[in-house]
Parts: sequence; C-alpha cells; structure tokens
Amino acid sequence: MKYVLIVVVFCVCVFVGYVYSAKYAKRKKFFDSLILFADKLSLDINFSRERLKILLLNFDSKNRKNLLGIDEKFLDYLDRKSELSKEEVFKNATILKDDEKDTVLLFLKTLGRSDVENQTKEIQNFVSRFGEIKEKCDVEQKKYGSLALKLGVVAGLFGAVILI
Repeated sequence: MKYVLIVVVFCVCVFVGYVYSAKYAKRKKFFDSLILFADKLSLDINFSRERLKILLLNFDSKNRKNLLGIDEKFLDYLDRKSELSKEEVFKNATILKDDEKDTVLLFLKTLGRSDVENQTKEIQNFVSRFGEIKEKCDVEQKKYGSLALKLGVVAGLFGAVILI
C-alpha cells in the first residue's frame, strides 16, 4: 500500500508540472494560429474580396481549434451586430494575459471597419504585434515550460523519498 501511495504522489506531481508546462505551449500555439489567421485574412481580403464571415469559416480547422473559441465568438458578433465584450470573447482563453486580451480584442474590433488598403495595413500592424508577443511566449515556454515539468519530477521524487 505504501508503494502505491508513493507512485500516486509521484504521478500527481509530474502531472501538475505537465499541466503548467502545457499552458505555455498552448499560448505559443494560440499566437501561431492567430498570426496565420491574420495573414490569411490579409491575403484573402486583398485578392478574393469575400465577406469576413466566409473568410472566417474557411480558416483551417486545426488552427481554429488553437484559437480557443475566439473565432466562434467573433462569428456570433458578426451575426448579431452587438457589442464585442472582453468577458464573452475570452471565456475559454484563460491562458492569455490581460494586455494580450486587449490586443486581440482590438484586432477583432478593427476587422471590417475600413477600406481594403487600410485594412491590410492594420492587419499587418497587428501581425507584427502578435509576432512580438509570440517571441515572448517562445522565451517563456523554453524557460518556464521545461522548468515546470522538471520541478514536477523533482517534487514527485522528493515526495517519494519523504514517504519512504
């Protein structure tokens, strides 16, 4: 029974470390997908001149999954033409910081508000902002993501030694 408890404590500690590590990986994937989304919008707005809703629906499903439901909330906003609120849009995106949420919300609010030329300039401006945030996410993932996993293993080993 004692050994089962030791294994359980070790697995719980490693799992907690993995969860914290996965948080940083999700943030990085989110901004990767957001940059791809903005680039696709920029290209499609210039060349296909389709409606914004159709462009959103045609975005790759794998990358849409990484956007944490923000694209679906934006589609709802386009359908009902009501105010775009921060709490509603980022309900499932708890991994983002407040300043990142503000930047993404500003990006969504500026979509479809101007002519094609100015719209593409705005999107490229936001792509550069998102690129800077993504670089910070890369650094944080390398620094804290691997650290969280290693600390989980060390805490699990420490707990196992204490229980022995």
